Amino acid sequence: MVFSSLIFLYAFFSLSLLTYSLCRSQKQQNTVLLIFSLMFYAWGEPKYVFLLMFMAFTSWACALAVQHAPAKGTKQLWVLLAAVIDIGLIGYFKYAGLICSIFGEVPDVIRGIALPIGISFYTFQLLTYVVDVYRGDAPAQKNYWNVLLYAALFHQCIAGPIVRYKTIDHDLFSGEPRQPQWHIGVSRFCGGLAKKVLLANPCGALAETLILSESALSDAAQFAANAEALGSLSVMGAWLGIAAYSLHIYLDFSAYSDMAIGMGRMLGLHYLENFNYPYISRTVTEFWRRWHMSLGTFFRDYVYIPLGGSRCSVLRSVGNTFLVWALTGLWHGASWNFVCWGLWFFLFLMLERLFLKKLLEKLPLISNLYLLVVVMLGWVIFRCTNLELGWILVKSLFGANGNPLTSFTTQIHFDSNRYLLLICILASTPLMKRLRGTCEAFAHRHGFLGKVWDVAFYSILPVILLLLSTACLVGDSYNPFIYFQF
Repeated sequence: MVFSSLIFLYAFFSLSLLTYSLCRSQKQQNTVLLIFSLMFYAWGEPKYVFLLMFMAFTSWACALAVQHAPAKGTKQLWVLLAAVIDIGLIGYFKYAGLICSIFGEVPDVIRGIALPIGISFYTFQLLTYVVDVYRGDAPAQKNYWNVLLYAALFHQCIAGPIVRYKTIDHDLFSGEPRQPQWHIGVSRFCGGLAKKVLLANPCGALAETLILSESALSDAAQFAANAEALGSLSVMGAWLGIAAYSLHIYLDFSAYSDMAIGMGRMLGLHYLENFNYPYISRTVTEFWRRWHMSLGTFFRDYVYIPLGGSRCSVLRSVGNTFLVWALTGLWHGASWNFVCWGLWFFLFLMLERLFLKKLLEKLPLISNLYLLVVVMLGWVIFRCTNLELGWILVKSLFGANGNPLTSFTTQIHFDSNRYLLLICILASTPLMKRLRGTCEAFAHRHGFLGKVWDVAFYSILPVILLLLSTACLVGDSYNPFIYFQF
């Protein structure tokens, strides 16, 4: 079940809100949240609910043992046990095939393993919980069901942001009445829904038309046909396709974060921001401070810094960075192209650390163009699980396949989608947010205009966006979500 589906919008989520609103205590509210979260997670594959429950149980037990252990060494052993269990399980379900491929043919039994939805997200959340208890940053939760609720919250369980226990503990378990922010939550949710349905989906469809679907690219039987299609694509067609994909993956993923944050606000829960307009960055370093921020801070705080960070020898610091970016790539998928994608960014981070960042700071326009080219080429690696096809697409971007500069088909696609692309580009910058802030400040300085603005922005506009999104969902079968595979 995806957030941008009619059954979620008008059945599951509506029913969960209604039931939640009838509760009189935080304990009752948490019970309702847990039941609906497990129902949501079980929608795709019921048996994997037990995997989630087991991993939550081991993390709960290990965290309690950490808190009551008499010596530091014993505490570390309990943390290690939790890490071995969690990483071992995600390793089996997500990476067994990749590991087997290193040594030869992948057995059919391994090929048949289905990836549990959201396992990358809730594994990291449970790990941070145990580590934070060890560090003294959070108290161990005595109630197992509370740990399960923290890991299973359906708002962000399958798509993030990665929520740390210490940031949500008070909202969930303080016993104090929650303060729902309906106007902010509804506005944020409907805005995210519209971003997904009205902007991200059309961009994804355009990308698939020009540079093929991900399923086609990963189909070995279609390799020859795919190679010919990508190799004969015009230069402008290749850039248009990868630009559409770049917009799609940002708008799609950030829309889910917006919807998760909005749903949380409706219930009085505060999830941290996950995106901050990454495409306006001027360096790769800045890009990764703005893109999927909860993942970046996880690797920084729980991998990079514990390994020594940059407070060690140059060689070790480079090794630490290399490991983080190899793991970042692997987190996104059990395929070598994802590892290459992570190391692609590692390469440019090292270049920026050496000399490139100082040079780019003096060239603002060129630095942003540099960042966009680096990221877009990275998305080629990310999209093409077959690296040979990825290389063919890269060559098409620069006319190295003998492909034409443009074509009639490319022109048709551009003319048909020029306004969509313009709106998507604007949505990927803070321009509209700043304009809204300016208008809101002006309206609130003039009494009655402020009330009109609040009604229009927080009541009328969300309804319009919801209706437009619903109309598109009714007649459109194209509604994928990229990050479900992670």
